Amino acid sequence: MTEAAEARRGASARAPTPAGISAELARSALDAFDAVVAADAGFRDRPGQRRMAEQVARTFAEATLGKGDDDAAEPVRSIAVIQAGTGVGKSLAYCAPAIALALARHTRVLISTATVALQEQLVHKDLPALAAQMPQPFRFALAKGRGRYVCKLKLNRVAGGPDDGDDDLFEDEEPGEGFARRTATEARVHLYADMAHALAHASWDGDRDTLATPPEPELWNPVAADARSCTGRHCPLFGSCTYYERRKELVGAQVIVANHDLLLSSLGSRQLPELDHCLLVLDEGHHLPATALDQFACAMDLSRTTWLDRLAARVVRIGGLVNVSEVADVYRLSSQLKQTLSDLAKRVMDLYGEQLKEQKGAWGPARARLPQGVLPDSLEEPLRLLSVTAESYLACVAAVGKALRAEMRDKPDEARRLSTLYAQIGLLAPRLEDVAHTAQLLLQAAGPDDAPVAKWFTCEVVGEFIVVKAHASPILPGATLRTHLWSAVRGAVVTSATLTSCGQFDFFLRESGLQGDPAAITLAVDSPFDFAAQGRFIAAATDADPKDAARFNAEVAQALIRDLREVRHGALALFTSREQLRVAVEALPGDLRDMVLVQTEWPRATLLARHRERVQAGEPSVIFGMQSFGEGLDLPGELCESVFIAKLPFAPPDDPVGEARAEWLRAVGRDPFSELVVPATAIRLAQWAGRAIRTETDRAFVTCYDRRLTRTGYGKRLMQGLPPFTIVRHDAQGRAVDASAPPA
Repeated sequence: MTEAAEARRGASARAPTPAGISAELARSALDAFDAVVAADAGFRDRPGQRRMAEQVARTFAEATLGKGDDDAAEPVRSIAVIQAGTGVGKSLAYCAPAIALALARHTRVLISTATVALQEQLVHKDLPALAAQMPQPFRFALAKGRGRYVCKLKLNRVAGGPDDGDDDLFEDEEPGEGFARRTATEARVHLYADMAHALAHASWDGDRDTLATPPEPELWNPVAADARSCTGRHCPLFGSCTYYERRKELVGAQVIVANHDLLLSSLGSRQLPELDHCLLVLDEGHHLPATALDQFACAMDLSRTTWLDRLAARVVRIGGLVNVSEVADVYRLSSQLKQTLSDLAKRVMDLYGEQLKEQKGAWGPARARLPQGVLPDSLEEPLRLLSVTAESYLACVAAVGKALRAEMRDKPDEARRLSTLYAQIGLLAPRLEDVAHTAQLLLQAAGPDDAPVAKWFTCEVVGEFIVVKAHASPILPGATLRTHLWSAVRGAVVTSATLTSCGQFDFFLRESGLQGDPAAITLAVDSPFDFAAQGRFIAAATDADPKDAARFNAEVAQALIRDLREVRHGALALFTSREQLRVAVEALPGDLRDMVLVQTEWPRATLLARHRERVQAGEPSVIFGMQSFGEGLDLPGELCESVFIAKLPFAPPDDPVGEARAEWLRAVGRDPFSELVVPATAIRLAQWAGRAIRTETDRAFVTCYDRRLTRTGYGKRLMQGLPPFTIVRHDAQGRAVDASAPPA
């Protein structure tokens, strides 16, 4: 980089600085990294790790931080996209220089991960170890979304069962009736009573993730902390609030460990450090595009609407108590919404009922997607009415909430009663927001140069209800991230073991919104592992075409039976569908079935603990899992000596967002299979294969039974993205064949 370029990109804490100062900051940060490495007597030299640390230091040193003055020079943005292969030690490579720079620049480091597991590893293992070696002390804290913590006020209220018939927990729209429903309700009450007891006796800290078996969302949500039902310091239990106690830890921390969901959902809310005045690390960065799509997608239930009656009753009753005149319109608005939702559901079934009925028996709800995102004329009127009515209703709800907060300020002795009233409204208000947001996104029409919104309807039977829902989602995560994230970022490092696809960064840069961004540079740091010596990748073949699902699944099941008999310690088998998993499990003979742990039959933590116990006891153990077990699973040594990949991990073919995007790409003359499907599959395949070699001493086999890997042009592209294993080809009978020979 020239001196002029350095001068343009140099930065200090608040304004651009000369290149010399920027370089000095980077050298100082790298010195801190070297000092940490030198302090570890058992450390083995990792040139790739130092290369990464050097790039991290340079990137963060160059970024301009702070608001600056109106007449200040344009702030410098600096973003590094770094692929760090397994074993590089990327956590130390980004933590040590980033923290050193943050301390020098009087700012903070915000680390965002994709999973709670990595958050916990950083906070409980990596950062404490680093803090013991760094020359300057620093504090760190874990940041999770409010919804990961229990609301004590809600929990105390429901732990003994419904007390006034007005609790959202015991919904009249729950499936089931009579004895079954009473049994389910009693089970819920028992669960909440146990949680309240554990909280009161300090055997649980109020964090959902620390429960032995975290409850499913439908059980957790009624007692979860929520911004819309929280009165903050006005709550009578504010002094012991689990969420706010955790928030206090963030105040003095120089390092905050969050997750991608929280990062994107809190943009502009100041829950986390402002992105123009902190150093941002995005670990497991390959998840960022998918997280962005999830964050900005929305849905509304068109069929189950009795919650509107409960919300109206609460708003009118509570609004009357605090003298809010706006509530006079609430019953009319509620009735209008119910009628419009019912009308919309009927029109949807008139338009798409036959299409939805044809999918009866398919896994998951039946779907009907709107081609090109074009809304039928007959749906526009009810959606516009829905949008306007929902916004008016929300204004009434907001007026009541404002009045309640004013009452809390004026009457602190009535805080408990008023907080309970506030929560009663807040429990249902998010559904109203969902209606408003979904209607607005469904009404959004794409301009001639814009990508359309994905729009679809679903229909399924839930208990005694036929449930029709409307959905909408952006289709380009890159555009969303450019608008909402990168526009605010000054200095960032994005890292993962799988940021390249088929050997190139292009796909990730496009998906993440960084393609063409002059602030972004890329770096690939190879793994220190000798994959060719440590692992073999077996490209197996089947007689059946994978497109013939029934024949292919049956043949793969028999191939698995043959190969599982060779397992001596731990192994992992990965499947792309529940049907494929079912066929494989049902085909297992009794002796093999006893050594298989199936994902759908065990909680994840329990399954992994059982697997480790078996292997440590000298017993063979095989995990049968689906896509969620294909990454983030660390099973070193004997815990995973074989990985069996039943089929290439293409995305589900009926994904409505993927379908809408492919449709748009074809419409603009681009090839969605080559541009989207193959690169995304390459990243997933690399992740799956990466479960095999986790340390420098591991020895493992990876077997893929999908013949397309060696018989198609795109299969060869997929192979380019794999770690450099020794490649072996097998025929359909499991016999090794000459890798140079043409396929049969």
